[in-house]
Amino acid sequence: MNIREALEALGVRSTTLSDAEKEHLDHDGYLPLPEIVSPEQVARMGERLDELSRLEGAAAGLEVHQEAGTDRLADLVNKDPMFEVCFTHPRVLAAIAHVLGGELKLYSLNSRAALPGHGLQGLHADWSGPVAPGDYYVCNSIWLLDDFTAENGATRLVPGTHRSGKAPHDVMADPSAAHPDEIQVIAPAGTVVIFNSHTWHGGTLNRSDQRRRALHSAFCRRDQPQQLDQRRYIRPETTARLSAAAQYILDV
Repeated sequence: MNIREALEALGVRSTTLSDAEKEHLDHDGYLPLPEIVSPEQVARMGERLDELSRLEGAAAGLEVHQEAGTDRLADLVNKDPMFEVCFTHPRVLAAIAHVLGGELKLYSLNSRAALPGHGLQGLHADWSGPVAPGDYYVCNSIWLLDDFTAENGATRLVPGTHRSGKAPHDVMADPSAAHPDEIQVIAPAGTVVIFNSHTWHGGTLNRSDQRRRALHSAFCRRDQPQQLDQRRYIRPETTARLSAAAQYILDV
């Protein structure tokens, strides 16, 4: 199997994204996809993440990263079949493939909930150095499990910076400060926001009294190492339930 066959088997076609959506991704470096997840799915995912957090306790997120002021979980590929949609949905895969030029695999599937009074991140790109426009290595998708609002720590990003060949620290004295061109991703739960991970982005401060929850299904080019080595972590029962195409996306 190759990536073209895997994407086709998962329902990705040349028309899965409109020309306008592709142009938005190319120019601005992000694309909101509304109503990818139903309200029922959002509720079930949130409940499962809460359950996993209770079960894993202080070890939650250790497979990849822990962060003060947030609830994190990692390796969600193995932790419930309901999360399979995060790396098999055709609209999401079409957008990721458009950014990465087709040769993609899952980088990691994690969750992050910014707690009240926390969540602020400096602007950053998920790559260590400059890249030429169009030569991208990483692309992320944020699955909103709560409404993203101006008060609850919605992700901010600076449109077009994926084409700049620069990192935030190259031009900003303090990447945690506001950028004059930044926007916040304000959207309802159930939306999936695709963003070219070379676009400058970061979480904002959660000023509400509730957590702000999201899944992060990230992808990279197939010639790059994964954040979480799926071949090392994959469980036999996970392999048994996944299609050949889904396994190819995981690179297992």
